[in-house]
Amino acid sequence: MTIEFFMLIVALAFICEYIDSSLGMGYGTTLTPLLIIIGFQPLQIVPAVLLSELFTGVSAGLLHHKVGNVNFNRGSKALRVVIVITFCSIGGSILAVFLAISLPRFWLKLYISVLILVIGIVLIATLNKTYGFSWKKIISLGAIAAFNKGISGGGYGPVVTGGQLVSGVEAKNAIGITSLAEGLTCFAGVLTYFFTKSVLDWNLAPPLILGAIISVPLAAYTVKKMSGTKVKFLIAIITVALGIASLLKTLL
Repeated sequence: MTIEFFMLIVALAFICEYIDSSLGMGYGTTLTPLLIIIGFQPLQIVPAVLLSELFTGVSAGLLHHKVGNVNFNRGSKALRVVIVITFCSIGGSILAVFLAISLPRFWLKLYISVLILVIGIVLIATLNKTYGFSWKKIISLGAIAAFNKGISGGGYGPVVTGGQLVSGVEAKNAIGITSLAEGLTCFAGVLTYFFTKSVLDWNLAPPLILGAIISVPLAAYTVKKMSGTKVKFLIAIITVALGIASLLKTLL
């Protein structure tokens, strides 16, 4: 890999992770198709994306806590949500890795695209509504989102972040929770790929980790400066845009 190509990957990872850590979505969902366009294969991309998100997700979650976007102190509801989502996600992530190796990519991509688009539409339709907190919804979205992540490297953030908003979680809390839960979930996905594939190409991992990790502090402070209402609106718009883009790419 030339230094120019290395820096291109770093720049793409920086931009995608800044969006992800600012809005709780967009890293794998955006970065995976971009890397495919550049010429990498899915099984080169997904393990490296999962590994980079392991580092950046945990870092972003802790920074969101440090600047006050979310409270992860012992006994807090946000920490309990992270634990529940993570444990529910591990099973979905492991199952998804096995399916990603064997099932047709078209149907997997179509499912994820439609799911993200539907969540985005629901968010826009309910921008001015508030919901009571629901553990049932939290558990369901954790399993579904991890399944998406293990299959494609993306589709986790839109489901978990958007799903939390319709489960009664405040917008800034949802972003911090998603970051930390996603990082912990990616650990299970990385281990599963490691044990199920005898040879994996990790050349993408260093530039992805470098580019993504340096964007995290900027993203955490961006969220701190935005109002909760604006954050929720941006999450809704970005979710719909990602759903439409993913659907078009799958069908065309």
